[in-house]
This record gives sequence, structure tokens and C-alpha cells, in this order.
Amino acid sequence: MLRRYELSDDGFAPPAAMVDEQLAMLDTGIHARSRFRSARNPGRVAIYSVHNTEVAAALGPPEREGEHTMIAVREFRRVPLAASSLALTVFTARAGRAVQVVAAIAHFVERAVDLYQPGYLLLARSLEDPRTTLLLTAVDDSTALGSAATSAFSLHELLAEVGPLLAAPPEDYEYWPDPEALPVSGPVSPYAV
Repeated sequence: MLRRYELSDDGFAPPAAMVDEQLAMLDTGIHARSRFRSARNPGRVAIYSVHNTEVAAALGPPEREGEHTMIAVREFRRVPLAASSLALTVFTARAGRAVQVVAAIAHFVERAVDLYQPGYLLLARSLEDPRTTLLLTAVDDSTALGSAATSAFSLHELLAEVGPLLAAPPEDYEYWPDPEALPVSGPVSPYAV
């Protein structure tokens, strides 16, 4: 599930989003949950969560604007997961270009596994709006830099390819841990995706 919302002027989530976030911390049906803040607009928040199949079926389709049921297209996970950074990028394809965008990102994911050696990489598309695609990356920055990559994880080549197919520039989000779930062993929570 991908949920995006705007913070109020005082920096708080809307009441419904706050209740949802607090309940999600107690929900045993959620396998993993990560909170992100927009790199361009600090008042914009995205939460990505993975539910077990019974919970997902019981939830049904999203009821609020900005919520999406995400379907995995490509997923790669190293075990154990070792990551020092976690990022989310949301792409919105132009009308009639969703398949091309997903195909280009899928090809990028396959190359990125070798080049950047990510701890986790997920490409997923929205069930409700197929034009919405997300790319979730978890990288151990020192390993990625040590593999001769010019940066810990770069979307530069991908953006050159998919840019003309997008309705707007992609939304980049940086990991923003929940204060209640601060990790004790590293910068990325053990409950993160």
C-alpha cells in the first residue's frame, strides 16, 4: 500500500493519517512499513507498507485520495538486508505510456542489481491507477560506492530514458523514520521495507 498526504502548516499529519499511522504501528498484519518525506516538498509524506494477504483482502481498495494498492513488478532482496539509505521515487506516466515506463524501469532494475548491489529493490505499479509506478531502493552506500558506481544509487540514466514519457517529473522521497520506531542498530529501521 502506498499512501501520500500533505502535512499541515504546523508540521502535523491530518487527523485521519495520524490515526492510521499509529494503528499501523500495532498492526501485526503489516510485515514492513517505511515513511518517507519529499525531497522537494518537506510537507509531503509517503508511507509504503506491506500487508499479509488476509489483511490486504480485508482492506479492499483504498478509500482515500493518494492511496494506492501496489502490485510488485520486480523485486530483489539480499538476505540479510543491510542498508544505510532508503529512498522512494514515484513516477506518473503520461496517458498511454504506462507500459513503456514500467518496462524501462524494469530494465533499469535488472541492470541496477549488478551495478549498485542494492540490499533491496522494488518496482511496483498501482492497481487503481496504472500510470503510477514506484521504485523503492535500499542501498548500503559504502558497498555501492566501493563497486565503482559514481554515486550510491543513481537514476540519472533512467530519467533520461523515461523523462519524455512522464506526465510530471518523478517525486523523490527520502527515508524519514517514525520517532516511535527509531532503529537501534543503524539509520534504517529494521521494520522498513
